[in-house]
Amino acid sequence: MSTGQPVLGRPAGARGEQTRRRVIAATMRCVSEVGYSRATIREIARIAGMTSGSLYHYFPNKSELIKSTFLEIAAITVPRLSAAAEGADGVLDKLMAVFDESDRLMREYPYAAAFDRAIRAESAGHLRLAEESDTIFSSFDEVMAGIIEQAGREGMLGPGVDVATAAAAILALMRGLYDHAAASPGDYHATMGAVKLLVRGTLFDYTRLT
Repeated sequence: MSTGQPVLGRPAGARGEQTRRRVIAATMRCVSEVGYSRATIREIARIAGMTSGSLYHYFPNKSELIKSTFLEIAAITVPRLSAAAEGADGVLDKLMAVFDESDRLMREYPYAAAFDRAIRAESAGHLRLAEESDTIFSSFDEVMAGIIEQAGREGMLGPGVDVATAAAAILALMRGLYDHAAASPGDYHATMGAVKLLVRGTLFDYTRLT
């Protein structure tokens, strides 16, 4: 998904792009570990394995670096999750595809959720990143709501469950998973596996439940 703003600081050349991505990854890690206000260009450069002076060739200041990192996450994650849903046919398959793609994204970008939580909590107001984050969530919510609406049309919802209630439950589940990824990234993958079983109805052995 595009947020309507350009991704800043993009240098020319393959080597420059590789360095830029390394800086982006280091920014995610640094902000997720110490927060927005305490993250410094010097520390980000250290994590990226370069000097502060070299980093300034890619990003003119901390604000632009943080904003570029945020936009990079948005440009990667939402399109991939949307494509995962669109590439599957049935409602359950769509949900499983989104869960699987979310799991892959968290493996590839383990600091992304914590980075997002940090900037939502304390980023400078002029960056408007908290508002941007809400917009990204809204775009993803539309994807998930569309899946639940399909379930309603196909008569796949349980007795007494309407589309709005089911959509709210699934969206709350996804938001909870996102927060879990920020707080406990090491546990996220096992939790996602359990969530998939829950949605499939196989998390519990119902023959033993009374």
